[in-house]
Amino acid sequence: MELVQSQVMTSSSAGSRFALSPAVRKTLLRLMLLSFVLQVACIGIFRQYKTRTEDDHFGFGWEMGRIARSIALGQGFSNPYGGNTGPTAWEPPPYPYLMGGVFKVLGIYTVASAWVLLIFNSVLSALTCIPVYLIAERTFGARVALWSARVWALLPYVWYWSIHWPWDTTLSPLILSLIFLVTLEMKQWPGLRGWIVFGGLWGIGALTNPSMLSFLPFCGLWVWWQRYKAGLPSLAGVALSSAVFFVVLSPWVIRNYEVFGRFVLVRDDFGLQLRLGNWKGADGIYLFYLAPSKNQLEFDKFQRMGEFAYAEDCKRLALEWIREDPRRFAIVSLKRFIYFWDGVPRETDSRAPVDFRNPPFFATSVLGIWGAIRALRQKRPAAWLFAGLLLTYPTIYYFVFPYARYRHVIEPELFILGVFVLSETVRRVQPLADKG
Repeated sequence: MELVQSQVMTSSSAGSRFALSPAVRKTLLRLMLLSFVLQVACIGIFRQYKTRTEDDHFGFGWEMGRIARSIALGQGFSNPYGGNTGPTAWEPPPYPYLMGGVFKVLGIYTVASAWVLLIFNSVLSALTCIPVYLIAERTFGARVALWSARVWALLPYVWYWSIHWPWDTTLSPLILSLIFLVTLEMKQWPGLRGWIVFGGLWGIGALTNPSMLSFLPFCGLWVWWQRYKAGLPSLAGVALSSAVFFVVLSPWVIRNYEVFGRFVLVRDDFGLQLRLGNWKGADGIYLFYLAPSKNQLEFDKFQRMGEFAYAEDCKRLALEWIREDPRRFAIVSLKRFIYFWDGVPRETDSRAPVDFRNPPFFATSVLGIWGAIRALRQKRPAAWLFAGLLLTYPTIYYFVFPYARYRHVIEPELFILGVFVLSETVRRVQPLADKG
């Protein structure tokens, strides 16, 4: 109770827009430290790279790991599947460059490199507690904020992505949470400084995980509408924010144009992603046997045609399959929708249309969506921003293919909504329990 009161008092008098009371800072610091220590301990128990040789290390970062290897060897941002396929825009740049720097210092595919990368991921996961708390506090109050931070810090499911995957899977949720937090502030942020931060964060987010961009139009419209209702101007800010966004992207866009002679915003592998979900035998999941990393014939084709021509050919084949059997495409897309929220099924002999063997995954989806609906009914602050995120971000995966880690990008917000709806349930049940 003291923690809640302290935060409320600080929120009304803080000189800084994101200030926290000493009590809250201390609590979050302890949570983040505990989360980090537990994750590092799990790395020591479950690490999976200590017995591998370089020849079978594609699973160490997959395409990002191969690109990082090329960077460490002085071959530049290239060769996403090994071999010598030349410069690439197959993956977004930040994480491969980070991996490449670690490989350069500590060795390519070494245990030391794995430890550093996974520890870095664990730091990012722990730091996400801060925007989780601030978002929840601004929308649902300090009590929900504290429990949301606890859930994020101490839920083993969250740790899985940081201790197993050298990928941007822990960086992306942190960036999107910061974007969400700044968006909340933009509705009452006077001047132009907020617009600079907003555009810069979106640029970093686009470079890290372009899938976030599906949320950008809704996010921008929400900010404009909230500021319009508050009587704040937005036109100059939108222009400035857009300029900052493109300035952040410009080095990578210029690099791609100089290397490939054509415009590539961030990455150029959409054609392959489309085919990996839409081809003969498609059933709503990743058709791994078509990937160049798994299929030597596909790799040879990738190397022979070059990645642009290969991606275009994959897109052509996928679209032909969709046009030939639109009904099947619709059924498969519905399955992808279910799998995104219920979890991708494992191999099974069951004929049931849905695999419910991922109950925690499915439960958090239900609680998050339920929380969004309840927030809309109660007209809570930013309820539509939460709903817009859940509606827009996953859409691309309904037409390509889902993975559990794809949902992880929006899980900070999903968990906040889940904690909110559980707190509402407890609040309603408590008086009845006291009467009994």
